[in-house]
Parts: sequence; C-alpha cells; structure tokens
Amino acid sequence: MINYLKISKATDLSGRDRRLYRLLEILPGALSWGTIIGLAVFSALAPIGTAVFVILFDIYWLLLVIFLGTHLLISYRAMKRHLKIDWVKKCEELGERVITLNESGQTMKLVWRDLYQVVILPTYNESLEVIRSCFEGIIKAGYPLDRFIVVLATEERGGEEAVLRAKQIEADYGQKFARFLITSHPANIVGELKGKGANQSFAAKELKRLIIDPEQIDYDKILVNVFDIDTVVSPGYFHCLAYTFLTVERPYRASYQPVPVYHNNIWQAPFFARVAAFSNTFWQMMQQIKPEKLATYSSHSMTWRALTDIGFWSTNMVSEDSRIFWHCFCFYKGDYRVEPLYFPVSMDICMDSNHWTTARSLYKQQRRWGWGAENIPYLIFNTIKAWPTITKKKHFINHIAVQLYGFHSWATNALITSIIGWLPLFLGGERFNATVLSSNLPGVTRWLMTLAMVGMVLSAIISLMILPRSKKIGAAKYVITIVQWVFLPIVIVFFGAIPGLEAQTRLMFGKYMGFWVTPKHR
Repeated sequence: MINYLKISKATDLSGRDRRLYRLLEILPGALSWGTIIGLAVFSALAPIGTAVFVILFDIYWLLLVIFLGTHLLISYRAMKRHLKIDWVKKCEELGERVITLNESGQTMKLVWRDLYQVVILPTYNESLEVIRSCFEGIIKAGYPLDRFIVVLATEERGGEEAVLRAKQIEADYGQKFARFLITSHPANIVGELKGKGANQSFAAKELKRLIIDPEQIDYDKILVNVFDIDTVVSPGYFHCLAYTFLTVERPYRASYQPVPVYHNNIWQAPFFARVAAFSNTFWQMMQQIKPEKLATYSSHSMTWRALTDIGFWSTNMVSEDSRIFWHCFCFYKGDYRVEPLYFPVSMDICMDSNHWTTARSLYKQQRRWGWGAENIPYLIFNTIKAWPTITKKKHFINHIAVQLYGFHSWATNALITSIIGWLPLFLGGERFNATVLSSNLPGVTRWLMTLAMVGMVLSAIISLMILPRSKKIGAAKYVITIVQWVFLPIVIVFFGAIPGLEAQTRLMFGKYMGFWVTPKHR
C-alpha cells in the first residue's frame, strides 16, 4: 500500500493518482504564467481594462506594503522584547507543568530540566570555522550541557576531508555534551535524493538506534532542533523554546520557529546578497504575526514524538524544512501548527568567492527556495485523499489558499509592478495612447510606487537597528546598509520573482530539481 504522505512527485505514483498529481504540479506554474501572459495579451486586446487593472493592482500593492510594514514593526518589537527576557528565570519560575500528550487526554508532569535538547546538524563540505561557530553558539546558549544530545550528520560523499573535520569537532566539543554522535550518510542509496533531508533522516534513525532506544530515553521528553550548520543561536534560545513548549496548548502538535537573521558574514557579503537576505528575514518576521500561515523554514524545532510518529523526514525531498511541517499537518489531519518564537538565530548570507559567483549562487538558492511550490500539489493531493476523514477541513482549505497565493505572488507581483504594468503603453496601439488614461497611467503608477517606497525606507531603518554592533566596523559600512535598499526593486525581480517563476516552470514541465548546497564563505 502506498504511503501518500511520503511521496515527493508524480513519478512516485501510477495510474489515476499519477495523472492527478501531475495536474497539481502544473497548477502553480500555470497560474503564474497565465497571469503574466494574460496581462500581456489583454494589454494589446483590451488596453483600457488592463490599465485600470494595473492601477488597482498598484493600489493593492501600496496597501499591502503598509499592511506588511505594520506587521514587520510589531514583529520587530516582539523580537526585541524576547531578547531582553531572562528565559532561565522564567523557566525556573514556571515550576512543574501538566502537559497534554495526545488527543485521548493523557498527561505528563514536566519541568524544563526534564527536557533533552537533541540538535541535528547536517553538514556536507562546510569549513571548520562555520561548524565551530555553530557549536560555540550551542555551548554559550546557557542551557545545561548535560541535557544535550548533539548529532553531527556528515555525508559519505564528503570524502576524507569531511571525516577529518568531524573528528576534529569531536575532539574539541564531543565531551561537553551528554551524548555526541557522528553519523555518515551513505552515498548513492537507491531512491534517495542527495540532500539535507536524506542526511537528517539517516542521522535521526541512527540516533534512535544507537542512543535513544538503548538508553530508554522518554520520547516525550525530547525536543529536536534541526539546524543548518551555519546556525548560531543566541543565549536563551533553548530556554525560550523549553518555556514555549511547556506553556502552549497541545505542545506535541506543534513545531517551533525562530527568526532567521543573516548576520554571520554580513560585512563580507555583497550588497545585493545582503538585501536579499534581509528581505527574507523580514518576511519570516512578518509571518510570525500570523502563525496560522506559518510553515517551518530552515532551522527550527519540533518534538521527537511527532518526528517518530511520521517516520522521520522523506529522503527524496528538496524542500525538507517545510515538507516536514506539511507531512505532520496531513498526518495529524490538520491538528498541527507552527508556534512562533520571536527569537532570532543567526545564519550566513549566501556568499561565494566573488560578486559574479555570489550572484549566480544566490539565484540558485532562491530557485531552490522557490521549489517549495512542490508542497502545493502534495498538500492538495493528500487533502483529496483524506477528505472523508478530515474533521478540520477549513484548516486544509485555508493552508492551500495561503500557499497558492504566496507562491503566485512570489512569481508575479514584482514583475507586474516593474515590467508588465507598463505593457498597455507599448501594446495598446494609437487608439489607447490617445486616451486620457494613457497619458495619466505613468504618473499615477509612479505616484503610487513612490508612496510604496515607505516600505523600503522602513526596511532600511529596521535593517540598521538589527545589525550587530562592532567597534571594528566604520560608520561608512552602516551608511551603505541604508543606501543599498535603493536596489530592492531590482533584487526582488532578479533574485525573487524570476528564480521563483523558473522553479514553478520546472515543476510544471516535470523537470524535477535536485538539492543544491548553498556555499558558505566567511
């Protein structure tokens, strides 16, 4: 019997299921290209109606910028408050809590010191400097080291250098934690996609086999932190996680999402990579205000119970960080969510050996993130399959709508405002160009887009406020971080809309992507 929750693409299926899934893979790209081509065609056939649509869209864009800017400010203030909280004290004051384990009402009494923090760190070819900074962050976070189980998940295809790096890390840090495990994910396993998801899954299964089950560690007392190897946690992160876990309702039916802030190599990265990274941070910050729209992203945390319930990560996925959420969401019939932590974790900006290779790598990184559109057919297909047994139908419908809107906006909005919105002037012909609307369209659009610049100014201000302070960094660097935001319209087109549209196009034509490892240089 096929486990529909483990599928990754149409070719995993056969017959009617395969045809249905294939149609759903076409859907995101068809909607995006349908919008783009439709506007181009109507610019020639019905330029007046298209021009009116463009003006209405520009108004919508302005209102959206104001709406998102408000959310960004609220989230920024929440994040600053959370950084000032003494989470150790809050955990100590919390005392013993009665936690609901499952839908049958079974409970358990827990204090925060009961919780093990498992940290899984998948690595391929990252330098010792990058790996060490991750371990230093864990140690300095302040959580009792005897409650840590750390897994350094290496790849066999990383060769002898990966083995040597792992041994050096074990020598430097292995004795500091309750348990430390090195795993080596075998290369060329049939049916697996070479990527982080397969490595994480192998590492978790080895952890279960070698440590958790032999030592009979209670599954319900384990929180799993799945971190990109460049992740550096701030002091208090694990206490914040433990406190949140112990105080939210139904904590075993949730993943826990911090805010990724790209600071590790902020002063070395090119300006366009910084703008792209900040834009991603701000999007994640805004999403924390609307947790019903959140899905897990990059480094995040969840319970070992949920992870074992679903059988760990799928081994043939590109977007494993978000798929693990959708897998849990479908497995628990909609009774699964993301709890925002409003707590930052610092990561690396995409940076290669020079500006040109960085631009190419950044494009590939954004295209890989855009490949997250593969979750749309997965979610719709599994909703259809489980529909008679789903009690929280509204949750499924809402999530499907949010995903369709999000990926469609990603691929089209910037193109509409910067390029497509001007097509009526070029394709409308002499009759349209003789109208009052034609002469007013550039001015109205320019005026609305100028007003929308308030979002860019706000982004520049907040980016300056969250930058790490250092006496070694001159004032000129901070000024540049403000000026760089004038390139935002270009960045969101070339490192946002276009790679996002390419990812959807590849999915539409069944040109499935592999996992591409983002270079991390400092």
